[in-house]
Amino acid sequence: MDWLGPAEVEALKLSLRVSFWATLATLPFGIFVAYALARWRFPGRQVLNGLVHLPLILPPVVTGYLLLLTFGIQGPLGRFLAEFGIVVAFRWTGAALAAGIMAFPLMVRAIRLSIEAVDPKLEQAGATLGASRPMVFCTVTLPMILPGVIAGAILAFAKAMGEFGATITFVSNIPGQTQTLPSAVYAFLQVPGGEAAATRLVLISIVIAMSALLLSEYVGRRAAARVAGS
Repeated sequence: MDWLGPAEVEALKLSLRVSFWATLATLPFGIFVAYALARWRFPGRQVLNGLVHLPLILPPVVTGYLLLLTFGIQGPLGRFLAEFGIVVAFRWTGAALAAGIMAFPLMVRAIRLSIEAVDPKLEQAGATLGASRPMVFCTVTLPMILPGVIAGAILAFAKAMGEFGATITFVSNIPGQTQTLPSAVYAFLQVPGGEAAATRLVLISIVIAMSALLLSEYVGRRAAARVAGS
């Protein structure tokens, strides 16, 4: 990466770090929520579905502002976490939180569609053999929805890499600390002569996004073929 400047390399590394942890931290919740929406019937189900997809509808800046009100030093959760020395506002961890929330709907949707495609009779057959509900999920459902889980995780990672509005509102644009790839593009476009650096980062963003989409399709097909072969 000799053709990239130090600030560009730092932004790229931070974006990869933020996206990785955002995806990893939200994946268990994504699987649980997707399963609940696909299989369970309970009061407030539509409310939960609406909350999950709310980041797709709200302006990203609004989501970032709500995060700041909630997890800022003066916010209810932010003040509580600060008592244990945990601060996420204006930190890279806050960028991961914002990116994870913005990417969460895409992850849940991909996994939910995979769960809904599984015949419930297969799960019922496992339960009749004496397996507990968690065991049925781990041995029957999870292997069959693996393509959707992988696709959802990859799409969430790509979305987290491109998140800008919520991130810059919640954690600002601090070089070396919270300046991710999109934030760096924005910063370079604000200074004279920064167009070349911004263009390089835009090209990297396009390559990463396209690679994520292609990888999602490829891994999903391979996983589906493996499940079908077994």
